[in-house]
Amino acid sequence: MASIMTNASALTALQSLNNTNKQLETTQSRISTGYRVATASDNAAYWSIATTMKSDNKALSAVQDALGLGAGKVDTAYTAITDIKDQVDQIKAKLVTARGASQDNQQKIATEIKAIQDQIKSSVTNASYAGSNLLQNDALATSDLKIVASYNRTGTTVAIDTIDVKAADTQVLDIAGTGGIAGGLLATTFFDPSVTAVADAAIDTALGAVETALAKLSTGAAYLGAAKSRIDTQKSFLSNLSDSIDKGVGALVDADMNKESTRLQALQVQQQLGIQSLSIANGNSQSILALFKQ
Repeated sequence: MASIMTNASALTALQSLNNTNKQLETTQSRISTGYRVATASDNAAYWSIATTMKSDNKALSAVQDALGLGAGKVDTAYTAITDIKDQVDQIKAKLVTARGASQDNQQKIATEIKAIQDQIKSSVTNASYAGSNLLQNDALATSDLKIVASYNRTGTTVAIDTIDVKAADTQVLDIAGTGGIAGGLLATTFFDPSVTAVADAAIDTALGAVETALAKLSTGAAYLGAAKSRIDTQKSFLSNLSDSIDKGVGALVDADMNKESTRLQALQVQQQLGIQSLSIANGNSQSILALFKQ
């Protein structure tokens, strides 16, 4: 039925065009932002899940940074303690050479040992990373090293796990230079130039002290090596976990750009056809009015 009061065809065409424009606006937004779910109004459930997962991933990123810092501290200490162990090995070899040697030769060996002792002290002092020295405790750094290793959330309950490095297992020297694994060893003067050649029994006692220090240094190196290995493993795990979370978030909220681009082209065609349809419907109405003018 043709009516001069209501242009039903034009209304239908307008509704169709408005719907096409709305879909086109949504598609253009997805293409411009890259998100299928950019706000809670797009999909409240997916947006909420994705937001929480993104927040957790930021926490995991902070954990990875903490592990990187901890790795630097542990790597520095591990490198230094293994070097110190090699230097104590040299003292051991020098003492064996000194056994039964003349006083003159013992004094030469004593000079060499003293140089090694000084080098060990220097190695300990320089084993510092970001203000932390795991080989030398002082009044300002006597606590164990605790490296944040994970962030675990169950609902609103959060648990932080750490990788701990005990100071007692890695302390080569204290600030005075007399305590720790090698303190007594470095404080010892193995040969006194004011007396005759040192007896074999005294050298054997010194060798016993060296062996004790070597055993503790080996334990400390093994302890740091284990911590280093655990840090590396945890860093790799968290990197993979973070990637998995990113993929999960993407599956929930990311737009399929190929699909949206194809849809954009289709909607643009629909928009053009809708405009033409509305124009035709309005044209028909004008034709009816023209009849009354004749």
